[in-house]
Amino acid sequence: MAAKDDPTREPEQHRTQFADLIRTRRVELNEGLTPFAERAVDPRSGVRVTRGWIYRLESGESVIPPKVEELRALAAAARLPLETLQDAAAAQFFGVDPLVGGSGEAKAYVRKLDRIPAEQRERLLSLIDSLALPDDEKM
Repeated sequence: MAAKDDPTREPEQHRTQFADLIRTRRVELNEGLTPFAERAVDPRSGVRVTRGWIYRLESGESVIPPKVEELRALAAAARLPLETLQDAAAAQFFGVDPLVGGSGEAKAYVRKLDRIPAEQRERLLSLIDSLALPDDEKM
């Protein structure tokens, strides 16, 4: 029996993190779809996100997940950091939940880890393990 045919398996929830972020931010900025879409331009490539795509996203219709250029365009329109949109898009479209909790500093470290060679990451993890308190000693 395939996992998707398993009657005991919980149904997957419809994820809306990205749509909710865009809709909420547009309301916070007190902007209609048209002015928001007009500002949805990637400052690097000039790629635009259309009003229709934003409408479909916000109304729960099926959309093609945005590429990084489109995320930068929406970040510009929403006046939010690109990373905020990347986390929400990853959660909604790919089921990847962002790093939750921790300080902003810890999140910044995690984002930089992929730029460190694997051998150095292993050594760094060993160092962190030697410095961190065991779970049972945390306050």
